[in-house]
Amino acid sequence: MKVRSIIIWTAVALVGAVGWGVLALSRGENVNAVWLLCAALGSYAIAYRFYARFIVRKVLRVDDRRATPAERLNNGIDYHPTDRRILFGHHFAAIAGAGPLVGPVLAAQMGYLPGTIWIIAGVIFAGAVQDMVVLFFSMRRNGRSLGQMAREEIGPVGGAAALIAVFAIMIILLAVLALVVVGALAQSPWGVFSIAMTIPIALFMGFYMRVIRPGKVVETTVIGVALLILAIVAGGWVQESSLAPFFTLSQSTLALWLIAYGFVAAVLPVWMLLAPRDYLSTFMKIGTIALIAIGIAVTMPPMQTTAFTDFAFSGDGPVFAGSLFPFVFIIIACGALSGFHSLISSGTTPKMIQKESQVRMIGYGSMLMESFVAVMAITAACVLSPGLYFAMNSPAGVVGATVQTAAEAVTNMGFVITPEQLQAATTAVQEETLIARTGGAPTLAVGISQIFSGFLGGAGLQAFWYHFAIMFEALFILTTVDAGTRVGRFMLQDTLGNLWKPIARVSWWPGLLASSAVVVAAWGYFLYQGVNDPLGGINQLFPLFGIANQLLAAVALTVATTLLIKSGRLKWAWVTAVPLAWDVAVTLTASYQKVFSPDPVLGFFAQRDLYQAALDQGRILGQAETEDEMRQVVLNSTVDGILAALFAILIIIVIVDAARVWIKAIRMREPLPSTEAPFEESQIHAPAGLIATREERDLMAKSP
Repeated sequence: MKVRSIIIWTAVALVGAVGWGVLALSRGENVNAVWLLCAALGSYAIAYRFYARFIVRKVLRVDDRRATPAERLNNGIDYHPTDRRILFGHHFAAIAGAGPLVGPVLAAQMGYLPGTIWIIAGVIFAGAVQDMVVLFFSMRRNGRSLGQMAREEIGPVGGAAALIAVFAIMIILLAVLALVVVGALAQSPWGVFSIAMTIPIALFMGFYMRVIRPGKVVETTVIGVALLILAIVAGGWVQESSLAPFFTLSQSTLALWLIAYGFVAAVLPVWMLLAPRDYLSTFMKIGTIALIAIGIAVTMPPMQTTAFTDFAFSGDGPVFAGSLFPFVFIIIACGALSGFHSLISSGTTPKMIQKESQVRMIGYGSMLMESFVAVMAITAACVLSPGLYFAMNSPAGVVGATVQTAAEAVTNMGFVITPEQLQAATTAVQEETLIARTGGAPTLAVGISQIFSGFLGGAGLQAFWYHFAIMFEALFILTTVDAGTRVGRFMLQDTLGNLWKPIARVSWWPGLLASSAVVVAAWGYFLYQGVNDPLGGINQLFPLFGIANQLLAAVALTVATTLLIKSGRLKWAWVTAVPLAWDVAVTLTASYQKVFSPDPVLGFFAQRDLYQAALDQGRILGQAETEDEMRQVVLNSTVDGILAALFAILIIIVIVDAARVWIKAIRMREPLPSTEAPFEESQIHAPAGLIATREERDLMAKSP
C-alpha cells in the first residue's frame, strides 16, 4: 500500500473505532445517532477493502480469464452478460426485501446495541460472505440453484433434504414478502400509481439499452431516474385527483395483480423487465437510505432508546416473545444474514455476471448496502421516544384502541408518554391512529418522517414524508417478489430435471411457462388466502418466516463449506464454517424453543394446547372472536409446530450428510471430482468494481 492509502485507511479505521467506542462506553446517557453511523460506515469500508478482497484472492481465487455462464451460454432470456452497474442494481433490489426494514425495527425492543452489533458484525463475517461465496460457486457451475448444488455436492440423501427444504421455505418467504407489499399498498393510490409506472419505465429502459442505444448505461440511467422521480411526484397528484379511485385497490385486487405480475416477470427475458426495473428501484432505495444518513448527520438526533432494555433479559417483551439469544438474531434476519439471498446468488445473478472478479462488488458489496439499510432502520426506530415505539408496536390486546389506554399501558411498562403526545404524533402524520400499528413498517415510516422533516421542509411536511416512506417500503419489498419468483422457477426446473432432463433447460419455453405457473400458484394461494382470512393463508405460516430464512442460510453455508473442502481449500473452510456453526446454534435453539417451549406465547404446541383447552370449555381467547377462529388458531399452531420441527430435521440431515463428505474429502490425498464447468477463455473485458481502474480502461480500449 502507498503512504496515501495507509493514511486514508487508518483514518477510516479510527472513525469506525471511535464510533464503536462511544456506543460501548456510554452508560445512562443518550447517545447521538451519528456515532452509530460512524461505526457502521467505518466497519463496512474496512471489511470490503480488506476482508472481501482476501476472500476473493486467497479463498476463491477468481480468474477473469475464465468465461462466465452469461458469456458461454448467452441466450438473451436467462443467460445474458449484464453491465456490472445494472447487475448490482438488480442483485441489491432482489435481495433487499422486508427483513432489513422491519426486522431491526422490531429488534429495537431489546435496545439499540444488540441489534446493531449483530447487523454489522453479522454481515461482515456471515451474510456478505455467504452471498459472495454462493454466487461464485454457482457461477462456476453454470448458474446452478442452491438445492441442485446441494444434491450434486453432498449426495442423494442430504441433497434430497435440501431440495425439499429450500423449495418449501422459498414459497413461504415469497408469500410473506408479497403479503407485506399488499398490506402497504392497499387503499394507497399514490403508492399503487408510482409503483405501477416503474413497469413501463423499466420496459423502456430495457429496449433503450438493447435496441435503441446499446451499452449506453449512463444515458439510460439519467432518463430512467428522471422518469422515476416524475412517477413519484405524479403519484401525489393522482392521490388528490379524480383518478384516485382507479388506483385505490383492495387487498384482494392487489393480490391478484401481484400474482399476475410475478408470472410475467418470471417468463420475460431478463434484460427486458427484471434487470432494468430492479436497477431503477435501486436508485430510489439507495437514494432514500442515503438521505436518511445525511439527515442523521445534519440533525444529529439522540437515540431515545437505551443500549439494552429490560426486555432483552426478561424475554417477555410486547413486540415479540423470547430472550435476546436467539431471537434478536432471528428477527433481524435479512439485515445481517439471510438464506433468501443465497437463492438470488444461485438464481438470476450468476447467469448475468460478466467477470468472476465482479463477485466482490455484487455479492459482498450489495449485502453491505443491505446491512446499512438495516442500520438506518434501527436508528429510525430508536430516535423515536420509547413510549411512542411501544404504543405502536404492542398488540391491541396490550395497549387497547385509544390514546388513553395506550398511554396507560406503555407507562406501566416503564416508558412515559401522555395521551396528548400520542395524539400529536398521530396528527403530525395525518393518520387516524398510530396505536397498535404492529409489524414495524409504520414505525419505520414515522421515524423516517421525523428525520426527513428535520432538514427537509420542517414539521409541516412530516405527513408527506410519512406517506412517502410507506410507498418506499412497498417498492423496496416488491422487487424481491419478482426476482424470487424467477429464482423459484429455476429451482423447480433444476429439481424436476433430476427426473426428466428436458425441463432442466431453464430457457426451454414449455418448461419455463409451466414451472413459473406452479411457483406463482404456490405462493399466490397462500397470499390470496391470507388477505381474505385474517387467520388463514400466509398468516398461518408467517411465524415461521424468520426461522425458515435462517435455516435456509444454514443450507447455503453448508454447501459453501462443502465446496471449499472438496476443492482442496480446507485451510480456508473456516471462512464459511464459522458463520455456519453460529447460524446453526442460533436457529436450532430458536426452533427447539418454538416447538417445545411450555410458554404459549413462545411455543407453537403450547399455544395449541391453550386454545384447545379453552375451546373445550367454550371460552374465546386472544385474537380469535368466534369458535371457528379458535379452531383456526389451533390448526395454525399445529401446522407451524410441525413445519418448524420438519425444517429443523431436514437441515440437520443436510449438515450430517455434508459432514460425511467433509471427512471423506479430508482423508483423500487429491481433491474430489469437480462439478465445475470446463474452462473456456473469456472474450469480454469489463471492470471488477463500480469505477474502472486505469489498467481496466486501457484493456477495454484495446479490446475489439
